[in-house]
Amino acid sequence: MRFVAFPIILALAIMAVPAHAGALRDRLYDPADGVLVVAHRACHRPAPTRGFETAVPENSLAALERCVALGVDLVEIDVRRTRDGVLVVIHDAKVDRTTDGKGRISDLTLTQIQALRLNDGDEPPPTLEALLRAARGRILVNIDLKGPYAAEAAAVAHRVDATDWVLFKAKAGLGAPPIADQPLYRDLAFMPMVAGTAARRARGLGQITALQASGDHQIPAVEMVALRRQGFVAVRDAARAARIRVWTNTLAEKGLRGMLDQSGDRRALRDPHQAWGRLIDQGVSIVQTDHPAVLLDYLERRGLRGRASIAVADAGSPPPASSGGSSRSR
Repeated sequence: MRFVAFPIILALAIMAVPAHAGALRDRLYDPADGVLVVAHRACHRPAPTRGFETAVPENSLAALERCVALGVDLVEIDVRRTRDGVLVVIHDAKVDRTTDGKGRISDLTLTQIQALRLNDGDEPPPTLEALLRAARGRILVNIDLKGPYAAEAAAVAHRVDATDWVLFKAKAGLGAPPIADQPLYRDLAFMPMVAGTAARRARGLGQITALQASGDHQIPAVEMVALRRQGFVAVRDAARAARIRVWTNTLAEKGLRGMLDQSGDRRALRDPHQAWGRLIDQGVSIVQTDHPAVLLDYLERRGLRGRASIAVADAGSPPPASSGGSSRSR
């Protein structure tokens, strides 16, 4: 009976993979293929317009499954390392906020981590390997490393045959050679991050973007981090010239700055066109948000999903006051 059941289970697993799975990476590398949605720490918030009334834990397998069900393009996860050297998916340095336990990840073993339960759920923080196995062929995964674990994370991606479904990233500095050409990323997708503090002048930010896109290993996008008007234009125009996507984050700031934010998630929930819409109209084609279902609803109303073309404003038109989210830890 065991020998009969295995082929059936395998067939069901293959059937469960969405028909568009093979095109996920191609869409990432095609700046003309509509707007892509990135779920920050996976789809942990309720999505009542799509049948999900309750929250699930951030950075969890349940949140990953919700992203797949919603049709989100990329799921962003945070990775840390346990005391015994295992990569686990969790944002904070401590488990206190997100689980029923206490302590630093670096002081706990994998066995201790797996004995915990995430808030709003009944599962432990997943290992990176478990999450990549669950995501493989179903959704792209953007890995936000919270330490120098790139080589270890790449090894996990290779071990589970998920190299086509992961996107690595790191900040690029002025004059730095293309990071994507490093041997580590030879068969992995890599995206440079350009922060507003990386150069004193906006022109320098554009130069960073152009140089990072000039390597032998093609990059799919550049992530903007806390860029002001001129920096936004410089990076956007360099990305357009290199035919790569522009990624921005609309994650809400904390405190007074967040209350005054005119382009982030808080504004988007009140007026999506003035927040997400302005960014998209200025050339952004990947948006990371804590409200992926709301963004999907907005994009579908505007016809900006799938093979939809994006009409980009001229370089001389005024961009948003700032873009790329904050420089705070995501």
